Amino acid sequence: MEQAVSKEEIRQLSLEARREGKRIALVPTMGALHEGHLSLVRAAQTRADVVVASIFVNPTQFGPGEDFEAYPRDLERDMALLSAEGVDAVFTPSADAMYAPDAQVTVDPGPLGELWEGTSRPGHFRGVCTVVAKLLSLVSPDVAFFGEKDYQQLVIVRRMAADLDFPVKIVACPVVRDPDGLAVSSRNAYLSPEERRAATVLYRALREAETLVCGGERDGSFVEQAMRDTVESEPLAVLDYAALVDPRTLVRVAEAPGARAIIAARIGATRLIDTMAMPSSV
Repeated sequence: MEQAVSKEEIRQLSLEARREGKRIALVPTMGALHEGHLSLVRAAQTRADVVVASIFVNPTQFGPGEDFEAYPRDLERDMALLSAEGVDAVFTPSADAMYAPDAQVTVDPGPLGELWEGTSRPGHFRGVCTVVAKLLSLVSPDVAFFGEKDYQQLVIVRRMAADLDFPVKIVACPVVRDPDGLAVSSRNAYLSPEERRAATVLYRALREAETLVCGGERDGSFVEQAMRDTVESEPLAVLDYAALVDPRTLVRVAEAPGARAIIAARIGATRLIDTMAMPSSV
């Protein structure tokens, strides 16, 4: 497994692969790897000859008071996991390598970036779009893999790639969950044992929504209220939002079937998000 730390190195690696006629996949990560990330790697290996993973805790997508400094970092462990999965190359730049001191241009996510997470984390998606655009430019992948857990991010990255004419297919991979339903996340490491137990309330709220829709409920507001009631029944949870949205536009919908349920809450000091597709018909 090769490691590239500079833009020049990763560009050269990609160029050599292309000269050999190889198909390239990119799996962007911020490290602190877990089974969710590894599921993206395995999916990428089925769609490409060369799999490149990036590990970069991107400072521009963290707002004031967020957990940039505390975000878990263990490069040695991450590299070992990727090597064991057969990843071909890992791009591990520093912030100074990725962003010039006088950098001025960023990528505006547009109206999609102002909804939901964009309201709770102003500027977050500008940072996401800027770094993803840079990674797509540097690696020039044929396919790039993103998890559905960060559903709004997935929708925005797809829109950006289409609108800016990046010649890449954005592939979505399903949410990976622990046996109790909690979506795997690097931020789960922040949870105390009691908070870890409480955090399953996000999944329980999504399952409640799914059960209602499977039972024939069509009223989106009714289903949303059921999600809110479930989360608010957990003393350690503070709900940010629980909504049913159009899977493509992220705009709240009136009818539940076929919608995408999205949810965000704080469990103690840790902010978690989750998502689930609602059945289209019953």
